Amino acid sequence: MLRLPAFTYLEPKSVRQALRMKQDAGPDGMYVAGGTDLYPNMKRRHQEPKVVISLAGIRALSRITGGKAGVELSVGAGVTLTALHTHARVRKGHAALAHAAELVSTPLLRNMGTFGGNLCLDTRCNYYNQTYEWRKAIDFCMKKDGEICWVAPSSPRCWAVQSSDTAPVAVALGAELVLAGPDDERIVPAGSFFNDDGIRYLTKHPDEIVTEVRLPATDDWDATYWKLRRRGTFDFPVLGVAAWIRWDGSLVADARIVLGAVASYPLPVPEAARAVIGTSLDDDAIAAAAAAAFKPSKPMDNTDFGLAWRKEMTRVYVRGALEELRDRRRSRKAR
Repeated sequence: MLRLPAFTYLEPKSVRQALRMKQDAGPDGMYVAGGTDLYPNMKRRHQEPKVVISLAGIRALSRITGGKAGVELSVGAGVTLTALHTHARVRKGHAALAHAAELVSTPLLRNMGTFGGNLCLDTRCNYYNQTYEWRKAIDFCMKKDGEICWVAPSSPRCWAVQSSDTAPVAVALGAELVLAGPDDERIVPAGSFFNDDGIRYLTKHPDEIVTEVRLPATDDWDATYWKLRRRGTFDFPVLGVAAWIRWDGSLVADARIVLGAVASYPLPVPEAARAVIGTSLDDDAIAAAAAAAFKPSKPMDNTDFGLAWRKEMTRVYVRGALEELRDRRRSRKAR
């Protein structure tokens, strides 16, 4: 049985109090929300904080409210994934995000896991997400305790993969994250929140807290999320496709296509988006977008399934997501 190491547990009642506690704890402190990522990592000795600062008791982080001008909704980072995918306004205006949240893990874990926690999910790898003894047997990896990336031994960087379901959707939607720090608050576009690095995978500073996610107002756009995994529940994605389309009549005025679980960050594919802009999402345009997404998708030996098959599924899933958006548009116009 894997056991948690000893640690001090703190329960602040406000963001400001949590920030002070983290400053007092220094590098030995870490924030926790639902704990569905941090606690398993602590059991495997991936992360070993001496002080754990819980954000679960901060009520302000658990609210979903109407936004300001240009913002449809403000979602607290402490909102659970269950609350996110069942909330009426999220399901109506941001169905792709609600669907992505619904696809995360199992109901029990969605009841605990939070939106902010899923966005900040630690990167994953077959060689990293193992017990301490297993990792010690291969002389560890550079993400924790070692000096080599076992996925690409000659590489100077870590190739652990970003496996959040909500992150690609947040990037595709153009969401903004509000980060509270010891001295100030800043707003970061979701696309700038992630780094293409398996170790330093977030641009968030260690002392900062994600307090809310601002979702853009609906403006004749639509989005969807497709997820590939071995089992229809529980498993992390081996591929995620978030597709966002803004319509101008029957033509695509703008588009974003973002891939998850094929890189250390949600991977935007602007070439695929450009292939459909100005079109009616006809079969040729969709095929061109799928081909454009296929090229930069470079799965590695860090998750489930074979590499060539996972890469080919990028083409299949991008095509399927765009066809869904096209058919949905046609259905609405036919009513």
